[in-house]
Amino acid sequence: MTQHYVRSATGVLKQVLLCPPTHLDLNPINKIAEDWLDQGQAIDLEKCAAEHQQLISIYESNGVKVELLEATKALDSQVFARDFGFNLKEGYVLGRFKEKVRQEESQKYAAKMRELGVPVIATCEEGVVEGGDFWQLDDKTLAIGVLQRSDEVGIENIRAQLAPLGYRVLSVESKPEYLHLDMIFNIIGEKTAVTYYEGLPTAFQEYLDNAGYDLIKIEEAGVFKHFCNLQALGNKKVISLATNIKVNQALRDRGFTVFELNSTEILKTGGGPHCMTFPVKRT
Repeated sequence: MTQHYVRSATGVLKQVLLCPPTHLDLNPINKIAEDWLDQGQAIDLEKCAAEHQQLISIYESNGVKVELLEATKALDSQVFARDFGFNLKEGYVLGRFKEKVRQEESQKYAAKMRELGVPVIATCEEGVVEGGDFWQLDDKTLAIGVLQRSDEVGIENIRAQLAPLGYRVLSVESKPEYLHLDMIFNIIGEKTAVTYYEGLPTAFQEYLDNAGYDLIKIEEAGVFKHFCNLQALGNKKVISLATNIKVNQALRDRGFTVFELNSTEILKTGGGPHCMTFPVKRT
């Protein structure tokens, strides 16, 4: 029987890979962290640990197996497990970090994926591609954002490697200050997404409209509060931030069960629950 890993963006989540925020620190590599640094802020690691533990508890209470990568002291953004690559049904794609302070993470995560028995099916060897820019739109259609951390060279490198498997890869360009595509677009259910719609390029807006997506739209200010950065659990269940009041109500109005994460401290470094989560198995 063929082993399948991640078949879609919205199937039932069975296993995830996380990394605790043991050595998390504010690093001026995105607009959110830069703004907090400009205010003279620092990170409270005890609060970060409590927030991360709540995320783990939500997963476990929903039957999701949580795998943990041991944090490395020199890698202060390692909590954002999403970014080293992305997973498909055949195996995972190893991306390539843009920021030098994150590049060593790749080998740590790759070693963990070998330990978990997940094969690598493509490796970004030119340009840059990070997992926060990735979305699987359907069985054979993938989207990769071109914002601050992924570029067309990297996307083309991955596109060529995935073509023999029948995948087509769309590029979705937006402003660098939004960091990753998952900060302005997030699929949370079958043909349902939360988005800062005006931040998407016209061609992608048209794709979503023609595909019949139900879009929950946020204002631009919400991008920097992680209001798009949700994590789908499958079966119309989703993790969102407790502060994401309007979106959470819109989700409940659509029949979703919302698990509210009380996170404010980790967010200062530029990522939310989606950024912290690498799906290993999703039916």
